[in-house]
Amino acid sequence: MANVRNNLVMFKKLLVVAAGMFAFGYALVPMYKAICEFTGVNILALGERELPGAGGARAKLTNTQVDTTRTITVEFDANARGPWHFKPAQNSVQVHPGEMTTVMYEFENVQDRVMSAQAIPSYAPRQAAAHFNKLECFCFNQYTLAPGEKKQWPVVFVIDPKLSKDVTTITLSYTFFEVGSKTPAAPTAAWEVPHKSGVGA
Repeated sequence: MANVRNNLVMFKKLLVVAAGMFAFGYALVPMYKAICEFTGVNILALGERELPGAGGARAKLTNTQVDTTRTITVEFDANARGPWHFKPAQNSVQVHPGEMTTVMYEFENVQDRVMSAQAIPSYAPRQAAAHFNKLECFCFNQYTLAPGEKKQWPVVFVIDPKLSKDVTTITLSYTFFEVGSKTPAAPTAAWEVPHKSGVGA
């Protein structure tokens, strides 16, 4: 009898747990909608977009924070420290703050040996760095290319609408260097180099 009683008690507990889980799952939808309304981010209205790289995985993305009243020009720069051909597929794009944008970079190992390399980014003006959000970037990883191998990798980014309205142009610069060599300093834009004056200047 004791075993039967214990089994009944356990069964009742399991029923309570199952009922609680069902109620929680049922309440998730209105809770989720309330959170979306409170934060102003509606990720229930999903648009589907295919991102390049990583096997062409499909990602559902949305953005309700695009500021269509502003346009920012993003310029792309490429510097190779070593025997690489490295360049952006396009020199610049115009985007709205909050708008997701994808730009491809092209790589080629022109050596007759296998090489591993990585890229480091820099920004001009420097204040833009805190507002330039990369969702996907080849600079996150190291890559190995066979002799003569060519690759294309994406940069997927969103510029935070909180970026100062004084900024209308951003330059994204990458330096691509061989892994194992001395890591180069980030390139400095010409307009950021202070003017030096002196005798005979």
